[in-house]
Amino acid sequence: MTEPTKPFFLQALDAMRAGDRRSAAALLRRQLQEGNTSASNLGPVAQLAAHIGEVDLAIEAARGAVVPGALGPLIDYWGMLATYGRSEEALAELKRQPPALTEHPNVLHFRATLATQMGRLKEARDLFRRSLAKSPGAMQTWFSLAMIKTFSPGDPDMTAMERLERQNSGPQEALASLHYGLGKAREDCGDIDRAFDHYSKGAAIRRQSVRFDAAQFGRAADQVIRDFTADGLAMLRPSGCRDNRSLFVTGLPRSGTTLTEQILLGHSDVSEGEEVNLFAPTMAPTRGVGLANARAYQERANHADPWGEIGRDYRGLIDQRFRSHGLIVDKSLSQALFTGLMLHSLPDARIVWMRRSAEDVALSCFRTFFATGIPWSWSLTDIADAMRVEDRLFEHWSALFPERILVVQYEELVSAPALWSQRIQEHFGLTVEEGLESASRTGRTVGTASAAQVLQPITTTRIGQATAFERHLAAFRERYYGAAADRLA
Repeated sequence: MTEPTKPFFLQALDAMRAGDRRSAAALLRRQLQEGNTSASNLGPVAQLAAHIGEVDLAIEAARGAVVPGALGPLIDYWGMLATYGRSEEALAELKRQPPALTEHPNVLHFRATLATQMGRLKEARDLFRRSLAKSPGAMQTWFSLAMIKTFSPGDPDMTAMERLERQNSGPQEALASLHYGLGKAREDCGDIDRAFDHYSKGAAIRRQSVRFDAAQFGRAADQVIRDFTADGLAMLRPSGCRDNRSLFVTGLPRSGTTLTEQILLGHSDVSEGEEVNLFAPTMAPTRGVGLANARAYQERANHADPWGEIGRDYRGLIDQRFRSHGLIVDKSLSQALFTGLMLHSLPDARIVWMRRSAEDVALSCFRTFFATGIPWSWSLTDIADAMRVEDRLFEHWSALFPERILVVQYEELVSAPALWSQRIQEHFGLTVEEGLESASRTGRTVGTASAAQVLQPITTTRIGQATAFERHLAAFRERYYGAAADRLA
């Protein structure tokens, strides 16, 4: 069949602009089957497929974008496999490559990243060092190594990183990562002032690219809180989707969501878990998070069960992402604006919502180099603004759905893990199994910033970590506590 006047890929973009995710997926599938499948065309197809949650299409397109002799698309393909829980497939493909390729510094870095996510930290450190031996100026590799080792004063790795930082060359994003690595190194050594200085420099570089619009976020939250009351939700047709495969765990970044996920993964009925962010794409037909958007969607939907359709669409994406048959943990963050619509579409779903000391969360977010980029984490005042809005949304949803949302305080969880493990299992309707909080986490893949920490036994030592940075967090405290009763303009 010949390519249409307008390529299927561009038609898919039009479909997404119109809020038709399913048609966009079908058009991407046609692009792969009938359209121009040259490698140069498939990279954007893979990116759009990933954006709308079509895992299988994204992987197929990324595989098709690989061309002989081009390392970048090959690593992108392996990275996509790893992102979607297919790390073993990526490793199998790596083993089939010639030694000249597997020993390339970029491939060594990728192999080390996989080893880190799988908890094989000694192997990861060795691979990062082999990569640095071939490419000593690779700032992101130095950062990655810094995240999985402990520094002491006079550490030669810290000296090498500081020498590289003084050169101030290379891509700005890479330089930012080096500052975060140096911040961690200085913090390990107890040099809090210099650590905070490096975290601040790294954050300032990242903030140059994207600015967080706190006022816009606040207005969106105001609308959601105003609209989605019990009466507002009663205006929406009931959902006929009775799926409850997903155990939802949410909260602010660095609030303990990964720890809770790992506890649940010890249960015999739970097979996999990840921060998947797959409900957001299924919301495309609503064209927004407001009640007016929701009511307009259900009126124009050509289906008797519009909210059930969204729930079933989500389940389809989950089944693509997780190929096992057990329950899964969906610990996606940044879902507070559409929590109401998610619970409405999935009437059997329940949530564990993690909470943690505000200052500990603020510090942890500020000093974390989030790979996906969280713009509000690059400024202490932006962190305060974002957290205040999240607090309001949390209070709203937990009051509206008290039986479906279990609030778990991080400090209580790590202080009494057996007790909270039982409560969490009971909340999700699981048969209570003992010892989940102390089960071995070795061999589990963790793709978040908590990859190294999650292998450690549950401990209370991270409670109050912000105390050491008390003087440096003044801007956060003034914004977060000093104007707590205000609303963002």
